[in-house]
This record gives sequence, C-alpha cells and structure tokens, in this order.
Amino acid sequence: MMDMSFDQRWLGIGSGVGILNMEGLDFREYQLNIIKAINENGNTLVVIPTGLGKTFIGTAVIANAISGGGKALLLAPTKPLAEQHYSNLVGMLNIDPGRILLLLGSTGKAKRKELESDASLIIATPQTIANDIKAGQLSLDGFKVAVFDECHRAVGKYAYTYIANECMLRDMLIVGLTASPGAKKEKIEELTDSLGIRHIAIRISTDPDVVRYVMPKNTHVVRVGIGDKLNEISRLIAPEAEASLVALNKTGLIHFKNFTRIPKGRLLQIGEEINRINAVNFKFAAVYSYVRLLNLTHAYDLLLTEGIYPFYKYMESLDMREKKSRAVESLLKNKNIMQARKLAEEAMKNGEEHPKIKSVLNILREHSDKSVIIFVQYRSTIKMLVEHLVNNGFRAKAFVGKKEGVTQEMQKEIIQEFRDKKFDVLVASSIAEEGLDIPNVDLVLFYEPIPSEIRNIQRRGRTGRFRDGEIYILVAVGTKDEVYMRVSDQREKKMLGIILKINERLKKERKEKDKGQKSLQ
Repeated sequence: MMDMSFDQRWLGIGSGVGILNMEGLDFREYQLNIIKAINENGNTLVVIPTGLGKTFIGTAVIANAISGGGKALLLAPTKPLAEQHYSNLVGMLNIDPGRILLLLGSTGKAKRKELESDASLIIATPQTIANDIKAGQLSLDGFKVAVFDECHRAVGKYAYTYIANECMLRDMLIVGLTASPGAKKEKIEELTDSLGIRHIAIRISTDPDVVRYVMPKNTHVVRVGIGDKLNEISRLIAPEAEASLVALNKTGLIHFKNFTRIPKGRLLQIGEEINRINAVNFKFAAVYSYVRLLNLTHAYDLLLTEGIYPFYKYMESLDMREKKSRAVESLLKNKNIMQARKLAEEAMKNGEEHPKIKSVLNILREHSDKSVIIFVQYRSTIKMLVEHLVNNGFRAKAFVGKKEGVTQEMQKEIIQEFRDKKFDVLVASSIAEEGLDIPNVDLVLFYEPIPSEIRNIQRRGRTGRFRDGEIYILVAVGTKDEVYMRVSDQREKKMLGIILKINERLKKERKEKDKGQKSLQ
C-alpha cells in the first residue's frame, strides 16, 4: 500500500511516486515542474545549478519507468560518481536492492550478462555499457529510459553518444543532467543532437521557483600584484618570446604584435597548421620558431600566474627530456633563459614565491574554522602550495589523479579523511570538479581563473549547497589571469541566451512534428 505521509503535490510526478522513498523530502515546485516537462515533451536536457537536486529528477523518471514494468539505465562518467548514484538510489527506490545493479566493468562477462538480464535498474560507467552492447552482452530490449549524468560529455566520440544512439533506435526516453552544457552554440547543438533532445528544462539561481533554495555564495576577486622578483625574471623571458613571435610572424602563419595576447587555443591551432605543411624547408623554420614561442609563452605564464617553483620545474622538465628538438636545445642554452633559471633557483632558496601564496595564507587565516577546497591548474603548483600551507600550520593535503599515481582507493581515502575533518584544506586539480563524492565545503578558492564556463560552474558548486558559501578568485594583475576572468564571465552569460534560443527552435520542431502526426491520423 502506498505511503501517503508525504506532500501530496508530489503525486504529479506520475506512477513512480509509489516506489519512491519520499520520507523527509521537502516539496520543491521546480523539481516537479521539470519532471512534468519530461513526461510531456520526451527527451529532455535538464540544466540546473549544482546542489539543486538533479539526482532526484533523474530518480523520479527512473521510478516512472520501473513502476510501468520497464527497465532503466543511469550512466555516470566516473566510477566514484556511479557508486555514489548507486548508494543514493538504493535508499530512494522502494524496490528489492537486488534489482539495482552497479556495473563498473570489473565483473566477469558471464556473471555480468546474468546480472544485467535480472536487473530493473543498471547504474554504470558509459564505456562498460557501450562495450557490452557492442559485444551483444547487453540487450536494451525492455529498457524504457536512460539518464545521462554530466551529459555535457555527450559529444564527439565519447561513449555517451554511441549509447544514446542505441537508445534512440529503441525509442527510449533520454534525460540528460548537467549544471552547464557549455557556451558554444555548436557544442550545445551537437549535444542536443547526440541525445535526441526535444526540450530543454533550464533553471538559474534567480528563477522564482528556485531562488529560495539557493544558498548565498559570496564571490571575492582578489587582485594580486606580481612583485619585484617575478618582474625581474619575466623581463629576461619576454624578449626571447618576442623574438620568436617576430620570426613566426614572418612565415605568414600568425599576425600578432604581442605574445601575451595570443589565445592559447589559437597557439595550439597554429601547431596543427604547421603539421599540414608539405614544404620541408619552410616547415622546418616554422616549427623552430613555433616550438620556442610555445615553450616560452607557457614558461612566462607559469611564472606570472602560478609561481617561481612551477616555472622552475617546467624548465627543469625541458632539460630532462632525453630527446630535445633543436629549438628546445637553443632555448636552454640562451643566456637570458639561463639567467632566469638562476634567479628562480636563488629566489626559492631565499623562500621567495608568488605573492598569491601570501594571499592564500591570509584568506585561510580569516576563515580558520572553515573547510576549504583550493582548485589549482598545475601539479607543480599543488605541490608547492601544500608545502607552504603545512609549513604555516594548516592541515592540508593534495588531491590529484591517476597520472600522479593516485588510485581511486587512495582518492576515496583522502576524501573520507576530509569528510571526517582530519584535515581542513583540500588542494585539488580538476579531478575534484566533477564525478567524485566530495563533501560540501564552506569556502572554494580558485588559485587562478579558468576560461571554461563548465569548470567554473562545477568548481563553484562545491560550496553553498546547504549553507552560505564563500568563493575567492586570485587574479595576478597584468597577466593571463585577467583575460581568463573576463572570458569565463562572458561565456556564462552567453550560455543562457544560446540555450533559450535552441529551446525555442526545439519547441517549434515539436509543434511541427505533432501537426504532421495529427494530419496522418
């Protein structure tokens, strides 16, 4: 018999309400409205801020499918996130837990096939499901819905796109969940095409039915001067980078007056263009100037936005390469670059670093009783920052990925220690932006701005879920930091406009399709 102790307005979800554990669940109108929109419109892209209950929306859609005698599929991009979903859904669905299968690829094929055939709900990583479908291990017959978490990944050759196509062939309902689909019209259109989206359900933090559930997030932009030492070292690197730019400009492949104003994407694109050149002598000269410019620009930006140690370690990594190109060899033997490295080494011995370090310490002292995640772009910066924090009495740990030899078990252990408050400051790479069950924190600190609107939204979503959150962004004055800060702000604002326009187009397409179907009846 159905438990009727919950808010009766939830009955609008559909038949699935009968197998949902609604105990202690506050009614949220926007969640109900989004679920209704999915029921009415079919394949839906759900875009709502982190912490506003995307998982419940996906669970309700799954419950509707199972209560109607169908099967359901929930996909998550990482094992930890799939495990988190499994734990949540076992508690949220009032069905035999044996009918809920967590599939991560570690189970043997024969056993997997048996488990898959018995399950009403499969929670899995996409590559596992894609492989099983291709091998004939898994049949999607009987499946009514597929929920794609972090669905902004459903572009290009990512496994989401293959699975979505298989789902569309069987007329399954597809629901994509994300906090941000990106800010490029082409990418959002590719995403909606890949998932066969007919409707976009979007909410922002200021929408009337959402605003009361959004915890305040106070954003502070902290502008940091470079300081004399960094300026002294950068003045040795700049003329070498400028000379390489002049040489590359002469090839006609690029036309920039200032190396600091070349967008990183454009610089990488130039390398691809050079690779397509057939004229050997011309190509050789272009490669030489390009490699010098690429390395010098990166070294310069590392120094001014990250610090002396990251710059020093990068130059050391060039030196340690077994095979060096002629451009790198000449770079390392250049008098200015040699002097820059010498000054950097002396500065480190004297305990000098980027002024950002002092800002980090000041911010943490002001919030000494808070749990903190510091997001950092580069591994060398993470190492440097953790060392400074520990030396200044803070309980801090690095949180990095597999490339640094950290297994998922080790990651889980660090997260659990952080949850248990065995330390207060998690200094993390992009690995902590999505796909991991990291607890809500009081403060998020960006060591540097990043130009990606998706990653910005994910980073900010780590705070302000259940209580007020603080966000600090460090910006080194006169550097790429300022450019990236502007770019990320512009892209977030642009994203909303693009989504609304695409949604209008989808609405027109639905109406035309419905008219066509009625005329055939």
